[in-house]
Amino acid sequence: MTTELDIRDLVPDVVEAVGAFDFDDRGSGLSPRRLPSWTRRQLPPFVDIMARMPSGVRLRFATDSRRVGLSFLATTMVLPGRARRPVVFNLEVDGLRTTVASLRGNALKVDFTGPDGFELERGDQDTLVFPDLEEGTKTCELWLPHNAYVELRGLVIDDGATVEPAPADTRPRWIHHGSSISHCMEAEEPALTWPAVAAREAGVSLTSLGFGGQCHLDQFVARTMRDAPADIVTVKVGINIVNMDSMRERVFVPALHGFLDTLREGKPDTPVAVVSPIYCPSAETRPGPTIPNAEGRFVTVDGFEEHRVGCLTLTRIRELIAEAVDTRRAAGDTALHYVDGLELFGPEDAGDLPDDLHPNPAGYVRMGERFAPTLRRLIG
Repeated sequence: MTTELDIRDLVPDVVEAVGAFDFDDRGSGLSPRRLPSWTRRQLPPFVDIMARMPSGVRLRFATDSRRVGLSFLATTMVLPGRARRPVVFNLEVDGLRTTVASLRGNALKVDFTGPDGFELERGDQDTLVFPDLEEGTKTCELWLPHNAYVELRGLVIDDGATVEPAPADTRPRWIHHGSSISHCMEAEEPALTWPAVAAREAGVSLTSLGFGGQCHLDQFVARTMRDAPADIVTVKVGINIVNMDSMRERVFVPALHGFLDTLREGKPDTPVAVVSPIYCPSAETRPGPTIPNAEGRFVTVDGFEEHRVGCLTLTRIRELIAEAVDTRRAAGDTALHYVDGLELFGPEDAGDLPDDLHPNPAGYVRMGERFAPTLRRLIG
């Protein structure tokens, strides 16, 4: 027999929600948010949407239970013409990872032709259990879904078992900010996003601020990273700025310096790496915006070429980021580093870029494996 404990009685004093800075208390449960409460009044709607998807968030605790589970209500986004994807959870115990999945819950059906842009199809809560854990007290890290909203309602354990705070995590702390390519909604499991893979291989604890479509050097993100405890900081920037055509060269370079200045206010000596965009064929030498075509592949938009002075391509953004980092290092910030995104995913990897923008699950795993040595160097 099992017992279900109210999650609101456990978080944060007993169960730590690593990577969550805030929660929505919905009366029946808690929904993690990946930005602090003070940012709410500043968030554009799509940032708020992405911050409520708990990519990289884990519930960390110790228990002597042989079974561990969650009751929850999930809300999954369903894109036009695509099947509903399962909501996946991972449990890591002593380096071993197990997986459970659910197809229950709400479905947020995206409808680009409708007046509201989506249709909500309500569903039921679910309870998933990871069975057959080892005897004795062990530290659990339960990865929450990376591509769905989730209202946590209860922690399930065996009758008579106990839950207590996990021992202090002695791993170096890594906080990362990026775009949809860091949010990794296309990954198969939450523990297989590329930041999660890199963190596991390098032996660090991840906090992920990867927000689909929303990496635009926002100061509310810079201040969040400035104030959060971290031993390593990375920022992967550029692709959203080209895709949305949200900045030109005149704005991008000062905005990048301003973001780094804010980080340095709270972390003057912390290793920081700025990572440039990975390969995206349509935007390498052509400025955005980019939109999906009839085949679902992202392409740049033609028109108004005579007015595009200072518009950014990925090739130019990589040059500007490298120059900015070199300038700051020459001025004495030797803890600042540049990483070329093409080293993580380049033209030779294009076969794992099904929509010409986002890697597939295998591509994300490979990115994580390639980035892990950089994390080890930053730790060192």
